[in-house]
Amino acid sequence: MMKTLALFGLTALLAIAVAAAETPPTPAARAGDVEAIRAHIDTIFRAYMAGDRETIRATHSEDWRGFLGPSRSILRGIDEYMEGAEASLRRPSGLVGYEMLEFDVQFHGDDLAVVPYVAALEVEIGGVRVTDPRPKLRVLDVYARRDGQWIQVASNTGLHPETLEALRRLPSPVPSAVREEILSAREQVWRAWFAGDRAALERALPSEALALDPGVAEWRDRPGILAAAAEFAAGGGRLVELHFPRTEIQLYGDVAVLYTSYALKLDEGGGEVVDLAGRGTEIFVRRDGGWVNAGWHLDSGS
Repeated sequence: MMKTLALFGLTALLAIAVAAAETPPTPAARAGDVEAIRAHIDTIFRAYMAGDRETIRATHSEDWRGFLGPSRSILRGIDEYMEGAEASLRRPSGLVGYEMLEFDVQFHGDDLAVVPYVAALEVEIGGVRVTDPRPKLRVLDVYARRDGQWIQVASNTGLHPETLEALRRLPSPVPSAVREEILSAREQVWRAWFAGDRAALERALPSEALALDPGVAEWRDRPGILAAAAEFAAGGGRLVELHFPRTEIQLYGDVAVLYTSYALKLDEGGGEVVDLAGRGTEIFVRRDGGWVNAGWHLDSGS
């Protein structure tokens, strides 16, 4: 029994000794390395400000790995990194300064360092400084010492959660291509409804869809919308003309709010064509690369 305890004690001491030997030195003990890494990060920031692609390439290793901003896949190698960086570099206005809010370095051995930091960015868009809110980055870099110099070998770079939350609350510009996508999706929904095209409507309407239509007391859910479209088509109804004289779009991330005026001619089944006009509010949500119609509220405009 005593022999077993002695062996256990020796094993524990050895484990403690090994752990102590492998414990990374504190940043205070390696102030020069911390300063070198911090200066390297500053060089990268300033290269982005200047659009200096040569310096950006030189400050990242050939075998770089990681993610940049909205990367959906792992970026492998310096060429893929530069392709990802190009989205920031080609903007006519952008990064003009930064402030390091949090910065830490954790060394693992002599030649490897993990570097998490949070930086507030000074950004100009169209000559206007973005100050409220000031965007922030949340970054985790990996640095390696090669040929006596520190170089970035990996990174996970993305917007800080506070910035993402703020962006979701702010309207975004509506690029012409996005506007055309939304208007095309809206046109397809209207025409599919009047045609009783169930398959098209099922693709265009998510399960949570709701509709408030003029002259209809009840609120229609997705099954109710599909049933009403089928009833109109089964009764011989036919859309003759459809126009949207005015549409304004507010875009919040992946949600588009449309303020619409509409004018249409309907053959309700008896051969007599009637004119209808009104206004409405429509909600479209971007999903799986397209836009679905999550709901609408239409009235006669009177």
